[in-house]
Amino acid sequence: MAMWDRLKDQAKNLQQSQSGRGGSGQGHAPAGQGHAPGGQGQRGGHAPGSSSGGSKAQLVGLFKSQLASVKTELKSGAYRDASMAMCALVAAADGQVEPAERQRVEELIVSNEVLQNFPAEQLRQRFNQHVDRLIANFEHGKAEALKEIAKAAKKPAEARAVVQTGMVVAGADGQFEASEQYAIREACTALGLSPTEFGV
Repeated sequence: MAMWDRLKDQAKNLQQSQSGRGGSGQGHAPAGQGHAPGGQGQRGGHAPGSSSGGSKAQLVGLFKSQLASVKTELKSGAYRDASMAMCALVAAADGQVEPAERQRVEELIVSNEVLQNFPAEQLRQRFNQHVDRLIANFEHGKAEALKEIAKAAKKPAEARAVVQTGMVVAGADGQFEASEQYAIREACTALGLSPTEFGV
């Protein structure tokens, strides 16, 4: 559970730094005091499993806000193609995609704030192309998707955004399945990123 705690702290720090800009760091001083009396800062909410649902929702929120903050930089074809491959990989992570699931992910993609940098039709086409390949032959489809994902590795900001986009889509239902986490780890490897950075 330490990983979720660390990510939740990241989320808190991100919110603090966003709300505390121009506040000459005043917001940070009292925050540290809460941790001093050993353990009070833990608030008892971190018992394994007790808040994992909430923390996943928080995590998805964190990634959404991180993506939104770099939205203007995420306009390349490499990011578009890699993130569609990532979304397909997550959607088909357990080896199958129900039509309803495909439609749900498609809607999440075209309504995603950052992906609105691209025409919806381009996104749908690329996402469905990867899903079709994954359904037809999972191993081959996965290899193709990971190849596409790896193309975003040249720019670390884009590489991170690809993983975050996949996690926002994967976590939209409030939970990450083991197969989805595995798909995200594989994408991290293809991009040269550490999965622990994303809590997987």
